[in-house]
Amino acid sequence: MTVPNRAIRGRVLTFSDDPQTAGAKAHDFIEDGLVVIAEDRIAAVGEASALLGTLPDGVTVDSYPGGLILPGFIDTHIHYPQTQVIASYGAQLLDWLERYALVEEQRFGDSGHAAAVAAFFLDELARNGTTTAAVYCTVHPESAEAFFAESARRNTRMIAGKVLMDRNAPAALQDTAERGYAESKALIEGWHGKGRQLYAVTPRFAITSTEAQLEAAGALLKEHPSCYMQTHLSENRREIETVRTLFPWAENYTAVYDRFGLLGPRALFGHCIHLEDGERRLLSESASVAAFCPTSNLFIGSGLFDRAKAQDPAFPLRVGLATDVGGGTSYSLLRTLAEAYKVLQLQDQNLPALEAFYAITLGNARALGLEGKIGSLAPGREADIVVLDATATPAMAHRRERVETLEEELFLLMTLGDDRAVQATYISGQRQHFQAGDD
Repeated sequence: MTVPNRAIRGRVLTFSDDPQTAGAKAHDFIEDGLVVIAEDRIAAVGEASALLGTLPDGVTVDSYPGGLILPGFIDTHIHYPQTQVIASYGAQLLDWLERYALVEEQRFGDSGHAAAVAAFFLDELARNGTTTAAVYCTVHPESAEAFFAESARRNTRMIAGKVLMDRNAPAALQDTAERGYAESKALIEGWHGKGRQLYAVTPRFAITSTEAQLEAAGALLKEHPSCYMQTHLSENRREIETVRTLFPWAENYTAVYDRFGLLGPRALFGHCIHLEDGERRLLSESASVAAFCPTSNLFIGSGLFDRAKAQDPAFPLRVGLATDVGGGTSYSLLRTLAEAYKVLQLQDQNLPALEAFYAITLGNARALGLEGKIGSLAPGREADIVVLDATATPAMAHRRERVETLEEELFLLMTLGDDRAVQATYISGQRQHFQAGDD
């Protein structure tokens, strides 16, 4: 470890396990803590009184009295080309795609446009405390090149991929099985594992890929087993019926992906709302990940994700939490937690605050298989950090006066908080966002 060059002082919260199973042992909280950073990694975490005296001369100490310091937030499913169709009125999934998303995505063959939107998108993630995400680009390789180039410039740890679509989409958004394979392979060779960039083979969903293209996606994963795979699954009932028509040989929707080798511990499936028992078995046995996108599921009217069913010990699912922008309505994982809480309440389920913040930090890191790098505040981890303020708005400050426990403060943040509650975001040890007046 190199010599420390920065430290962050405040109230420190991090997780070492899932509070649902490990209880109070799952988290560590330090009322006056210090996170010491050496270049792009965490060097030490502990009581400020014990660590301040060990810092070399000249180390910058960013102090946030009352601030809550956590690992940077992680988003397991989000579309960067949809930033200008977020909050589009009155459609469910397939209509929403046709009327809004697939029209907007045609603009991303222009490298300049893609670069500008990538910069906005990564700014917006940092403003909301999100430091890692699994990101969909468009069918254009230019969109992925622009995204990775901007992410590399900021040194963010991102997972992304060029979308594969060779049918049931506008002609301007279709590739072919052969071209999609070749363009994806070139992007993998150019970006996967380079710095903090990671690649995801990205068939949009079964409706927009032929069997030949899904087979090509499976071939890419066999050739590059450290890559991710991301797609959509069982989001909308009309979608499911369309898949049934296109793949009459398949027992169910998930079986389509299984046939082509697209399941596995690095496979991320957006939504997973209307799963049959046989699909849960396939996902569970393959250790695939279901990405729960509550704001999108409510806004597009897709349905309610059943967390209790996902935790059924017969076929437990690995679950990540995600915003899904632009089908979702906010870049904020705090707002996403609020909607997740409501989705579960409607099903007589619950989401305690400690479990919620575990979900968007270490929980999502585990879903991505990155828990050794991100998701917790521990020596050797990459220094992606967010600082939250539970008094960020008048309403929050008013409520905060009656808060007595850490759990109550976290619940306040996840129900009333949004980007205004993010005091600062650090990526690779560098402060890339802070609210005016923090210094």
